[in-house]
Amino acid sequence: MSRSKLLIVVLAMFCATVVRAAGIDRIEPPCWWVGMNTDLQLMLHGDNIAGSNVSVDASVKGLSIGKITSTDNPNYLFVEVKVSSRLAPGTYAFNVVTTDGRQFDFDYELAKRREGSAKRTSFGPADVVYLLMPDRFANGDKKNDTVKEAAEKAAPKNLGGRHGGDIQGIINHLDDIASLGATAIWPTPLLFDNEKAYSYHGYACADYYRIDPRYGSNELYRTFVDKAHGKGLKVLMDMVPNHCGTAHWWMQDLPSQTWINYPENLKRTGDRFIRTNAAMSTQSDPHAAQVDLESCVQGWFDTTMPDMNLTDPLVRQYLVQMAVWWIEWADLDGLRVDTFPYSDKKGIAAWTKAIRDEYKNLNIVGEVWFGDVASCAYWEGVRQKDGYNSHLPSVMDFPLMFSTLSALNDDGTSWEPSMLRIYNSLSLDRLYDDPSDILIFLGNHDTPRLAHELGRDAAKMKLAYALLATMRGTPQLYYGDEYGLTSADGTVGHSQERVDMPWGKFTRNQSDLRDYVASLFTWRKTSKAVTQGDFVHFRPDGRNVYVYFRTVKGESVMTILNAGKEDYTVDWEHFFEITAKFAQRGKNVITGERVRVDEPYVVPAGTAAILQFR
Repeated sequence: MSRSKLLIVVLAMFCATVVRAAGIDRIEPPCWWVGMNTDLQLMLHGDNIAGSNVSVDASVKGLSIGKITSTDNPNYLFVEVKVSSRLAPGTYAFNVVTTDGRQFDFDYELAKRREGSAKRTSFGPADVVYLLMPDRFANGDKKNDTVKEAAEKAAPKNLGGRHGGDIQGIINHLDDIASLGATAIWPTPLLFDNEKAYSYHGYACADYYRIDPRYGSNELYRTFVDKAHGKGLKVLMDMVPNHCGTAHWWMQDLPSQTWINYPENLKRTGDRFIRTNAAMSTQSDPHAAQVDLESCVQGWFDTTMPDMNLTDPLVRQYLVQMAVWWIEWADLDGLRVDTFPYSDKKGIAAWTKAIRDEYKNLNIVGEVWFGDVASCAYWEGVRQKDGYNSHLPSVMDFPLMFSTLSALNDDGTSWEPSMLRIYNSLSLDRLYDDPSDILIFLGNHDTPRLAHELGRDAAKMKLAYALLATMRGTPQLYYGDEYGLTSADGTVGHSQERVDMPWGKFTRNQSDLRDYVASLFTWRKTSKAVTQGDFVHFRPDGRNVYVYFRTVKGESVMTILNAGKEDYTVDWEHFFEITAKFAQRGKNVITGERVRVDEPYVVPAGTAAILQFR
């Protein structure tokens, strides 16, 4: 094969470029693929193009134009493109004729899909997800700390400013992440956030098809995914269909007046700004007042975050295609969805279903921030009593996080064992469609650091990590928590908690905690009982000891969390319904010591024991 022909094949496979016509300044999505289930709807932006006719060469079999939609903005045109699976991948010419007689062409690439792309595997209970904030994780390329086109410049001494972390920094530390026992990486949003301040968090998108240049480029992002795969690490993308940023390119020329909710917020004066009331319960509350529901769903998350109108089919299809494009283009392994219950619930369910229709095995975890199990479970993809189905396969288990931290912080003076709070939370797992697929965690970028929550008590942190490593669900670690990081001054707040990772400057105690975490989660990868097994737990008594088992054919794991003030001698008879079914000899995976179920075994106060029997 000649070099030129090889280049054509590579471009077709990876959908790298699009040629824009002089009369159109933007085409999204920037390219597409042959053989997709997802309908292709091109959004064209140009001067006075509404009402235009769009056509393709009639001699091209398998490519045709469907419905053409204009909005109340004359500078937009939405064009349905019918792509047959029999169409040969390549670049095709489209012709545009405007109502005022202008005529121009643009070229659009329809590429070849990766082999097996539609059946790609995803993340789940066998994985450990490592959450990091790119700006605060590692600076691998100081040349992109400040870029001309970005409004906010580097300010590493400003707690809420840009600190310089980037994609190259993540690539440089892939081995560190893998050695922790993690098998998947979830970076907070990497797409361009061009707000004038506080842009490092990335949740106010300025361009849904572009990586923030202070992090790198689209190509570097794809290189990161490829290198992560080479290290056995999957990659999740953090997506935000609920809102964009006020610096998004279309905010100066909205595609339509129904594109965002409350467009009058753009012209606000005084206190007329309409913010979400954050009353997410109104989405499932049969008694909720309509005004309360609308305020939650349509109000803006913040003054810099315009709320997307997912009831508008053009908006919804745009956001579906955006998600599918990144999965296909970058070869992603899953999604995390921000502020899931703040969107119109039918619209966000249709968005999720469309993505899963394209990738049936793809796991999508939604941020569903409730303290009670019933509210969280409503948003998992099982049909509810009111008929609602979010099509969301996983949610974030905030109730377990809250109950765990509360239990470990209890001073022991309450009338019931504090560990009972964890037990009670898990006793409601019947409300979930599949509790094994729930994302479990001890903290994230929106919560105080684990070390702060537990008073920098290493023993309590080790208890918490023992639970996280053996509990049902998919564990998620937050960068730096494995070292017990806290804010420099011990205070809380987003800027304080999102501290820079101090590579090469960890203390002996911090490294000891990290070694403990790494040993647990590295071992976890070898345990079928933990990653695949059933879960049975025993009610904590006055000694404040929580015991549970993970079992699968050929292996059982017994976790003993002694949060009490006294040493605990295991009462083997009490657990006979489980212990009678497995081998009499095992080992403590933390200490390596041998264990027999017919001999006394003591778990010291304030420690955990994880006993493996095969």
